[in-house]
Amino acid sequence: MKNIERYIEQTVLKPLTTDADIENLVQEAKDYGFVGICVPPFWVKKAKREIGEEPIQLVTVVGFPLGYNMSEAKAHETELAIRDGADEIDVVWSLTAFKAGMNWPKIELAKLANICHQHERILKVIIETAYLSDSEIIQACEICRDAGVDYVKTSTGFAPEGAKVEHIALMRANLPSNVGIKASGGIKNYAQAKALIEAGADRIGTSSGVQIVKEQKAQQD
Repeated sequence: MKNIERYIEQTVLKPLTTDADIENLVQEAKDYGFVGICVPPFWVKKAKREIGEEPIQLVTVVGFPLGYNMSEAKAHETELAIRDGADEIDVVWSLTAFKAGMNWPKIELAKLANICHQHERILKVIIETAYLSDSEIIQACEICRDAGVDYVKTSTGFAPEGAKVEHIALMRANLPSNVGIKASGGIKNYAQAKALIEAGADRIGTSSGVQIVKEQKAQQD
C-alpha cells in the first residue's frame, strides 16, 4: 500500500486541547502530507489560519461526542463551523432516537446534508458502532445512504470500542460506492490502518498518524 498519509485525518479532540496542540497538528499535516486534520469546533478558525494555502482538509465535529443534542443545535453548529472555515463536518447522529425506533435520525441527517451541500462541504456521520449490533449497523448505513450523506464513520473515540475490520467490511457491503467510510477510534499503528483500508475504509481518523506513516516507511525501506 502506497501513501497511507493520504488516508489519514490527524486528529486532536481531547478535552484538554490547547492552541499549541492545534499548531502542532497543522505542522504535522504539512510535514507528513496528511489529507486532513480534525479539530474541536472552538479551534476551527485558528486551524484555518494555520493551514493557510496548504491542501489540507479542515474537519470538525458537531453534536460531539454523544449526539443527543437537538437537531436545531446541530444545524447551527454546522453553519458556524462552515462560516469559520471547516471543509468537512463529522456529526454524531442521534443514537438515542435510533435506539427509540424513531424515524428522526434520517430527517436530521438529511437537513444537515442539505446545509453542507449548499456550501459545497462534506458531511460524515458518526454512527458509534460500539453500541450497535450488526443488523443495526446495516440499518444505520441505509439511513445514512437515504439521507444523502457523504461518509459514514465508525466512532467518536469516546465509546468503549473503536474501529473494527469486520464492521468496516459490513459497512462497505451495505453502502453504495459514492458513500465513503471513515474508520476511527483506537487506530494506533500501521497494521491496523492497513487492515481497515483493505476492508473498505477511505479515511483513517487517528491521533497516531505520524507513527503510522513512520511504520509504513520503515517497512518499505
